[in-house]
Amino acid sequence: MKYEIAGDPMSDLKWTRKTTAKIVDELALIGIPVSKTTVGKILKGLNFSLKTNVKSISSGGKPITKKKREERNNQFEYINEMISEFAKMRKPAISVDTKKKRTNWKL
Repeated sequence: MKYEIAGDPMSDLKWTRKTTAKIVDELALIGIPVSKTTVGKILKGLNFSLKTNVKSISSGGKPITKKKREERNNQFEYINEMISEFAKMRKPAISVDTKKKRTNWKL
């Protein structure tokens, strides 16, 4: 599990990249029978957050409207178009995907 732990550097939040089912399977291989529920409780007791790979509406994700989906698609098409243009000119192109991060800086 050592290499399957991840976390948020801005908080104490940590999680595992493995599902509880995969953890159960690995424990069974070394002779430790345990249920997914028990693994979940142990992880919660160790202050792990159970994460999902996809945002769902029930877990806090917001439904995306058709207009928003089209706008996002247009952004990606524009980026791909610019990359193609730069490639034709044999110029480098860098695309950076960023997310807004909370900072605790004090000035």
